[in-house]
Amino acid sequence: MFEYMGDRISKAIKNIRGMGSITEENISEAMREIRLALLEADVNYQVVKEFVASVKEKAIGEDVGKSLKPDELFIKLVKDELVTLLGKDLVPLKINNGTTLLMLCGLQGSGKTTTAGKLANFLRKKHHKKPLLVACDIYRPAAIDQLVSVGKSIDIPVFTKGKVNPNEIIKDALVYAKENNLDYIIIDTAGRLQIDESLMQELKDISNNFKIDETILVIDAMMGQDAINVINGFNSALNLTGTILTKLDGNTKGGVALSVRHLTNIPIKFVGDSEKMDGLREFYPEVMANRILDMGDILGIAEKVENLISEDDAKNQMNKMKKGNYDLEDFMMNLRQIKKLGPLENILKMLPGARKMGLNEISINPKDIAHIEAIVSSMTPYERRHPEVLKATRKQRIAKGSGRSVEEVNRLLKQFEQMKMMMKQVSNGNMKLPF
Repeated sequence: MFEYMGDRISKAIKNIRGMGSITEENISEAMREIRLALLEADVNYQVVKEFVASVKEKAIGEDVGKSLKPDELFIKLVKDELVTLLGKDLVPLKINNGTTLLMLCGLQGSGKTTTAGKLANFLRKKHHKKPLLVACDIYRPAAIDQLVSVGKSIDIPVFTKGKVNPNEIIKDALVYAKENNLDYIIIDTAGRLQIDESLMQELKDISNNFKIDETILVIDAMMGQDAINVINGFNSALNLTGTILTKLDGNTKGGVALSVRHLTNIPIKFVGDSEKMDGLREFYPEVMANRILDMGDILGIAEKVENLISEDDAKNQMNKMKKGNYDLEDFMMNLRQIKKLGPLENILKMLPGARKMGLNEISINPKDIAHIEAIVSSMTPYERRHPEVLKATRKQRIAKGSGRSVEEVNRLLKQFEQMKMMMKQVSNGNMKLPF
């Protein structure tokens, strides 16, 4: 996501390094590259025009202080303008003290039903809410079954009543929620292949008959500029309170994210960045700007790992690293935690300077991780805690037990020692990371 656009922008900024000041002449080529990068990423033309004009106006004549180089100042201006374009600040989901009612709407294929499950999972984990999914898509074949399946996969209750009027379903769902102490109702409404009068009337009826706290439109980020027309079409009938952009984990150009807020004034509240049920993240404009400019997404990495390792475990491991006591037992535990995060290359892409270091192009074969796990699992607990005892006969036994070669066992042990040394240096502050 955004990699091509970010690379083009970074390349444009490099061209003004070493300048004593920023002038119209020395940034003209950079602004041209940025304009082309945004247009090729499918950002709306009017948005691109205003963005470039604003950056240029703020950049020209800016004095380059002793603490900032011209390219650093320019990238700061570009980043600040991106943050403004994306909405400046997080717009959180409304959460009442009592019951909150949220309606999801959108076209077919936008990922609405899956997003309903992700949203319920997010609310339960982060805000300790007790969600209820309500199946109101009574037209699409197997839509109700799909929502039931999603709910079952994350242990979230789903209220269904078959293919009856959605208003009747919601009315009974509210009674069910009250009886079962469920406090966040998420309504999965019917989608259409395109906006039509009957769809809008059904959604309007729901909105008029119930006090809807949040009306969220789910948009497929791969739609490009057509998404703006869809947002405006739904908003004119429903007064949307926000949007959720799905499928931002693929090869989508992502230009819609840079156009939505500016053209519709509807905030992006979440983005879907994986197919897993925890693949929904709150939309922080500054984090997104950092991702575009290859400044990393440390917050995103932290969010992914916070449910996998406790604060006490993290402190314990940090102390072990400082003392050089990090062993293969710790390594095995970390390896299993990493596997839960999803593809490791997706985590590497979130590091600051990932594209500069080529980490975005790394492909990690899951089989390689499985082979490492097999080797370490074939060791005794004592051997994992004291890898220095691993001599020839032990290595042969481990190789045979894991179905790998002695050469692979030796390679793993060598890499582990190198990693252990590097981790000790980093934790003691004696080594700077390359970003």
